[in-house]
Amino acid sequence: MKPWTVKGATGDWEIVVGLEVHAQVTAQSKLFSGAATTFGAEPNSQVSLVDAAMPGMLPVLNGECVRQAVRTGLALGAEIHKWSRFDRKNYFYADLPQGYQISQLYHPIVGEGTLDVETDDGARTTVGIERIHLEQDAGKSVHDLHPTMSYVDLNRSGCALMEIVSKPDIRSPAEAGAYVAALRQLLRYVGSCDGNMDEGSMRADVNVSVRKAGEPFGTRTETKNVNSVRFIMQAVEVEAKRQVEVIEAGGSIVQETRLFDPNSGTTRSMRSKEDAHDYRYFPDPDLLPVEFDDAFVAECLASLPELPVAKRARYVDTLGISPYNAAVLTADVETARYFEAVLDGTGPSLATAAANWVTSELFGALKKAGVGIEASPVKPGQAAALLKLVGDGAISNSIAKQVLEVMVETGEDPAAIVEARGLQQVSDTGAIDAAIAAIIAANADKVDQYKAGKEALFGFFVGQTMKAMAGKANPGVVNERLKAALAG
Repeated sequence: MKPWTVKGATGDWEIVVGLEVHAQVTAQSKLFSGAATTFGAEPNSQVSLVDAAMPGMLPVLNGECVRQAVRTGLALGAEIHKWSRFDRKNYFYADLPQGYQISQLYHPIVGEGTLDVETDDGARTTVGIERIHLEQDAGKSVHDLHPTMSYVDLNRSGCALMEIVSKPDIRSPAEAGAYVAALRQLLRYVGSCDGNMDEGSMRADVNVSVRKAGEPFGTRTETKNVNSVRFIMQAVEVEAKRQVEVIEAGGSIVQETRLFDPNSGTTRSMRSKEDAHDYRYFPDPDLLPVEFDDAFVAECLASLPELPVAKRARYVDTLGISPYNAAVLTADVETARYFEAVLDGTGPSLATAAANWVTSELFGALKKAGVGIEASPVKPGQAAALLKLVGDGAISNSIAKQVLEVMVETGEDPAAIVEARGLQQVSDTGAIDAAIAAIIAANADKVDQYKAGKEALFGFFVGQTMKAMAGKANPGVVNERLKAALAG
């Protein structure tokens, strides 16, 4: 595949991108305190004395956060470090009460791994994972509530983050977007992060540099806290173009931290980019190293669910679902869970029918109703029951669509809807024959055309018969009886 480039006055420039994704760990309490982590709580209502850095308060490591980091590393096929250490990263922000952040620089809990990604045009690549380390989040400064003062909310202070650092393997905005989307999908499957980028529980620092083909890496900039896949792709593109313009105008790129403004679609300088030594890292004296054994790693591995790639392959190879439907059904963990629950009710024999129905009829009905699959008024068991009614010949596909509309509106069971509205499929040959006879009598000219070789008219007779039977006739019986009648 031709590499993505920025076209400048001096020719094409390649881009080099690495991403540092901050993913808030799924846990009921913070990394070093028992304070809650609920999103949207009243400002400063979830702050312990540890989070506020009161004198004499000592951090206590949350074991669940360690477990989730290890599970994430295993899902990425990464090296798990059974010995790791927390360091103090010293810097001063108004929303960082300690004056330092407890993080892991030199001895992270997870080492190198990989993530396979696929862009929308089908191009595939593998992005290396440098490491995953645990760290605590800072608080939040709010600047738009007062004309002269900034407010500080420490609810987020101390929440556990996994910083997932990629290698500089990404070469286009599309690859950057695909990488973040694939990583979010994996984290949601594992359950180690909810992936709600709009709530800030997953965000990325975007490192970008440019170079001529074959040259060493250029000086990179870091664009901080970009919180959507679309914005990440935009930030990569606009920052790469900005760097090319600067270099070609005779300037040089300064290693710095920048911010992305989605309203203007530009990046702007925030501060010069510090190196590790500027933070004066040193081992946290209040925390022992983190140590665990092989049994703990094995327990974490056993707790992992079937991951998207394996699930997609099983759907195609074992259940006979089309690759497209398999990709749609596994794209989001909520959809996959719903479909698995439907399969539990139908059995594998109806897997293809269930896949077609969920991706077309159900998705369409939910979109029309304006709800996601996690809030579907049609429960998986009810969906399975509807599919079995069709599979058993109790109702036709067209009737099933009518039943689904009622189910979305009312949440009723399909059997009750069919019974109450008299929608059972008619297989009575007497009733069907009577309808066919009336249609043949009313369309003698079309009967003659059909018998003269215009076989496409058969569909007309089927449609008229189904209309006369209010869509309740068994299509198989209709076809059989129509062929017999028209042959007479």
